[in-house]
Amino acid sequence: MDRAQSMELTATTSPTSLLDWLTLTCRHIALLAAMLATVGSLFFSEVLGWIPCELCWYQRILMYPLTVLLFIGIWRDDRKVYLYVLPLSLTGIAVALYHYLMVMLIIPPAPCAGAVPCAFDYINIPGVLSFVKIPFLALVAFIIISVMMANLALAETAPAHGRMARMIATAIVLATSLAFIGLGVMI
Repeated sequence: MDRAQSMELTATTSPTSLLDWLTLTCRHIALLAAMLATVGSLFFSEVLGWIPCELCWYQRILMYPLTVLLFIGIWRDDRKVYLYVLPLSLTGIAVALYHYLMVMLIIPPAPCAGAVPCAFDYINIPGVLSFVKIPFLALVAFIIISVMMANLALAETAPAHGRMARMIATAIVLATSLAFIGLGVMI
């Protein structure tokens, strides 16, 4: 049995392990992470009025296209979407990690040209969750996207595709958008 037949057979059977399930859903998980990060950042700035710093803008520049690339990749059944997603998400990891280290005062803050210093963070949770900051949230999203795309690149089984995959992708985009719009209206 050649690789194409093996991939086709595996894609039609139910996942037998966590890795199989992640491979089937990796593009959708990455899309969900990108959508949550995108609408979350818009919620912070447009609803809560938090002004993004210069490094926040760079992270947005890297994150926002990921939602479009992943959505189109699922709709077109592009199994090589990782080729254009990974460069953005890996660069996003570097920027978000640098920003997070600055916010946590592990490295000295760099001067920022914007209205808000890059070492400033609006989230101030006391106690065990004090490590959660806006750059940390972006870092987690970029890592999830990168891991899912690496899984897609290395996988022997095909990801979910077809009409159901497109419907799930559309539901992810609509549900996250409507949830944050609803939150915005309630606040």
